[in-house]
Amino acid sequence: MKAKKLILVTSESHPNHKAFLAISQDLAKELNVETEIKIEDYSFLSDYGEKDEFGMSWLPQLLLQLEDGRIYPVLTQMPFGSDLKPSPELGKKEAFNKIKNLVS
Repeated sequence: MKAKKLILVTSESHPNHKAFLAISQDLAKELNVETEIKIEDYSFLSDYGEKDEFGMSWLPQLLLQLEDGRIYPVLTQMPFGSDLKPSPELGKKEAFNKIKNLVS
């Protein structure tokens, strides 16, 4: 199964917006797929994204759509590095590994 596109659901005012945007653009180049950006699309996330224990979605989340139309979350929270700060490098690695498992 091949990747069709990456879908980033985000809010431009969110502190991790730029990091998620950079990760999605880097991964799109590496995978040779397009990126779709949805701004504050909570109904999309309620269908496909991760939710908390109360059933609520959060932003930002990066999802992958496969050729057959199935959609999977690949990065829903920015991991922290050893300096306890958000680490886009670790986030990209985590997303890439999930994508590798989905498309192989």
